[in-house]
Amino acid sequence: MMSRLRSILGLRARPEENPIPARQRLVLSSFPSAIYAVGDVHGCLSQLRRLQDLIIGNGEAISGEKLIVMLGDYVDRGPQSSSTIDFLMEPLPQGFRRICLAGNHDEMMLAHVQNPQFAEWLGYGGLETLASYGIDPDLYRAAPIRHRIALLQSHIPEIHLDFLANLPVLVSAPGVVFTHAGFRPDIPLADHDDADLMWPVHDYDSAAYAGLPLSVHGHTAAPTPQVHQHRICVDTGCFATGTLTAVRLQQGKKPNLLSVTSESGDRARA
Repeated sequence: MMSRLRSILGLRARPEENPIPARQRLVLSSFPSAIYAVGDVHGCLSQLRRLQDLIIGNGEAISGEKLIVMLGDYVDRGPQSSSTIDFLMEPLPQGFRRICLAGNHDEMMLAHVQNPQFAEWLGYGGLETLASYGIDPDLYRAAPIRHRIALLQSHIPEIHLDFLANLPVLVSAPGVVFTHAGFRPDIPLADHDDADLMWPVHDYDSAAYAGLPLSVHGHTAAPTPQVHQHRICVDTGCFATGTLTAVRLQQGKKPNLLSVTSESGDRARA
């Protein structure tokens, strides 16, 4: 069977002629002992390693299964996109499991690999991602399409493309929905397409979500996590601020924030 790499590198006139298939949506029938949702990583592997260590240490005293939900945008802007994907494919200690969701930057990378004429990605951190795979950004920008294809084929592992292509777009547990960019409170969740969950800035007033599941997302960066009664955003712009943030959710308890920074170390707070 033709490999995914050869398939998605087939040159197209426009990206929309060969759209990426709709992504899976996961439903958990019961709430784990704890869920840790991690904001946008953007190639900041050092912070991700330390935050995961902090999460594992925090969860050791919690019996039962602990779930880490990565909220997307693993690539672009930061320096170590390739190594970040490698890290996310590594197993976790016993008692923990991980679900990685798709972000819009992960989708843009796939669109570019599918059609290197889709150059918009390069201006949104794609050049930094290419550099993390050992591709010279200046050489790549100047290269004709056939040479770009050859560089992508020779430098980006197929297993990374499989990882990105198979990321679900949503995971829900009783009372909470995790997506990359949030969801619109004014239309049924089932009517959202994948782009609705990965691209827009859903910055509605928290009161608009009253009566709906808690929305936990990233995508909309702020210097500090935004924790409201019905909506939580944990994108703290790590590539720019050096701070990577997670929120711990447990049924019947207040959200608990955990973060690591490039300057002042690691911290967790209720």
